Amino acid sequence: MEKKEEKNFPKLLIIGNMRHGKDSMAEILQEQFGLKFKSSSEAAAEIFIYDKLKDKYGYKTPFECFEDRVNHRSEWYDLICDYNSVDKAKLAKGILEYADCYVGMRDSGEIKECIKQNLFDLIIWVDASGRLPLEDVTSFNITKSDADIIIENNGSFEEFKDRVIRLGNTLTRTH
Repeated sequence: MEKKEEKNFPKLLIIGNMRHGKDSMAEILQEQFGLKFKSSSEAAAEIFIYDKLKDKYGYKTPFECFEDRVNHRSEWYDLICDYNSVDKAKLAKGILEYADCYVGMRDSGEIKECIKQNLFDLIIWVDASGRLPLEDVTSFNITKSDADIIIENNGSFEEFKDRVIRLGNTLTRTH
């Protein structure tokens, strides 16, 4: 049996408003090219948020905590900012230890510190603002101008997937 060639990914950060397709983009890159990724919320739940919120909300597992995050966006944002208070790139560095891609950073101070520390090769904004609402600034203060490129997600899923696959082909092309 022939071994599947492993693609070498640059370090990616995928950002954008809530439910605009960031995780879908990472999942497509994972399925098509073998990208290893972790969402900020999933990593944060596993690393520290579950321990902080399990008694308050009666969570039984980190996954249950993660699944309920949409009901506590501001609280999660504040907890992640607190976790990153000494080093605003702390969570990002933890994720990049075992993943090619961080999905869903939410704070402008964090992204600026990650750029300063040169943690990412490419920052991608996923935009579905033509069909979905924008997020409240109390839990998300990053803007499109923080990204290197913007991937539109205002049409069909097939159109979005085609864009993501074209990007994946470009990112994994060997020279």
